[in-house]
Amino acid sequence: MNLIEKILASHTNRDAVSAGEIVDILIDARVARDFGGANVVKNIVNNGLTVNDPKRTFFTFDCNPTGSDQKYAANQQYCRLFARENGIKIYDIDAGIGTHLAIDEGIAWPGSTFVSTDSHANILGAICAFGQGMGDQDIAAAWAKGSLWFKVPPSIKLNFKGELPKNISAKDFTLNMLNIFGANKLLGYSVEFYGDCIDKLTLDERITIASMATEMGAIIFLFPPNKPINDYCEEKSGRKIELLQADDNAHYEDIKEIDVTKFVPMLSLPGKPHDNASVEKEFGKKIDSAFIGSCTNGRIEDLRVAASVLKGRKVAPGVVLKIVPSTDSIWKQAMDEGLINIFKDAGAMVSNAGCAGCAAGQVGQNGPKEVTLSTGNRNFEGKQGSGFVYLAAPAIVAASAVAGYITTPDNIPNIPKKFEKSEVSSFKAGVKKEVKKDKPLIVEGRVWVILKDNIDTDMIFHNRYLTITDINEMGQYAFDNLKGYEDFAKKAKPNDIIITSKNFGAGSSRQQAVDCFISLGVSCIIAESYGAIYERNAINAAFPILSYKSGLLEEIEIKDGDLIRVDMAEGIITNLKNNKTGKINKFTEVQIEIYKNGGLL
Repeated sequence: MNLIEKILASHTNRDAVSAGEIVDILIDARVARDFGGANVVKNIVNNGLTVNDPKRTFFTFDCNPTGSDQKYAANQQYCRLFARENGIKIYDIDAGIGTHLAIDEGIAWPGSTFVSTDSHANILGAICAFGQGMGDQDIAAAWAKGSLWFKVPPSIKLNFKGELPKNISAKDFTLNMLNIFGANKLLGYSVEFYGDCIDKLTLDERITIASMATEMGAIIFLFPPNKPINDYCEEKSGRKIELLQADDNAHYEDIKEIDVTKFVPMLSLPGKPHDNASVEKEFGKKIDSAFIGSCTNGRIEDLRVAASVLKGRKVAPGVVLKIVPSTDSIWKQAMDEGLINIFKDAGAMVSNAGCAGCAAGQVGQNGPKEVTLSTGNRNFEGKQGSGFVYLAAPAIVAASAVAGYITTPDNIPNIPKKFEKSEVSSFKAGVKKEVKKDKPLIVEGRVWVILKDNIDTDMIFHNRYLTITDINEMGQYAFDNLKGYEDFAKKAKPNDIIITSKNFGAGSSRQQAVDCFISLGVSCIIAESYGAIYERNAINAAFPILSYKSGLLEEIEIKDGDLIRVDMAEGIITNLKNNKTGKINKFTEVQIEIYKNGGLL
């Protein structure tokens, strides 16, 4: 078996598993954040469920650790009350990012399983643990049952050749990978990392790379643990841990070799993490603000790099630099090492530990037309505010904050460039969903053909509406952040069918991106492929999603507005305009079971 198969098999009642099999796996750590946590609790309470094992169950309040938003504060307190009644441990607003705490507090260890409402829970691949972000129904089921169904993903093996250039950080490494694989070439795969340069990576560097598996569509990036990583995890978890390795005869769908000597300092251009350019090509572009932190670059090594650039320098006039350590322990370590003084002397704002701007709940947001250079992992339009966000490594962000424009640490001007002033232009309780259990397996409706790859969850249901918990209110916002389809909700009719292309539902774990279509009465979605979390959320909500192979639309001549029939059980699609039929991937057995049950819960 390969690494993912070994980890999953060890959490089932079977000796071995293989790609494509659907198995129930025991979840070692079951986590809900302040974002999504209230909905997890509501799912538990509304369905009359109880918590299976409180010692394996946790809350992590990392999205809005300042509690500065009233709706977040209400959700947090709601979760606190539930935790007190059920003996659940809370890593509260003073603790930091939950996935980092899982590693540093020994909640997860090599070979363990971990789920969270955080779509970057696969960051646990840094220590070769199985981590997955999931929607609130999945997490509620894990809390109640202790295990979850999961489809064993196929695996790809990446061999990295050569020595990394000295100016290439772990973030640059990741952005170069994005340049190679884009948003969906690794879609649905577990990816294993090998090579001398990989073995030399520190824990902090592995965390940076693992944290962006989601942005490449992967289920997880798995790093075989070396002795230093294993020793660290043994110390934190108090467990004896054997070095986890894939078998010599393990099966991989593909094995690729990548020459790291050709890697260059990279940026993600505003709007898409996979839209990349070298720093050299963007040199001199004006920035208004800079951000160092997030689950991708908030570790102590990241802060040390930033401090080495900022020491003895000042942030450029008119530029705002925000720095957020990933955990409170790292914050204290930075203080003990004098890094906080360097940041403050340079003119940076340092906030308490947490997710910061990435989660729209803490410092790091930007305003209209504001250009931000960020160490985060996502820069979808509107994700970190209403401005424009570049992604870069901590050294480049710090250097650019001093210069006032995009640059590198070895090219910082003595006098920063000055710019003209930029143009500035109640928590609601949810209602339990009533789902009919006799839904038909054959549906007919008018088709919307939306052939755009990588339609992410911010395009489907923007994060500004995430406080909405009543499904009846969600439909009006469907696709209102997808260019060309802002009026979709007004034009949509009950029983409409959406056909789209690759990686539909990429990005966040938000359940609303599924529920908004249920609210409108859309009967099903058919795509070439789906974001992994979105696929689960739709199946668990009993919302029909199916997949097809490229060429189908031309084969049966489907056009926007045609009336079509979809047989979900048999995997047949019919264009009722010409009676031509084609094959699509039919419902899986587990999908039919959940669909007939009216949902996972």
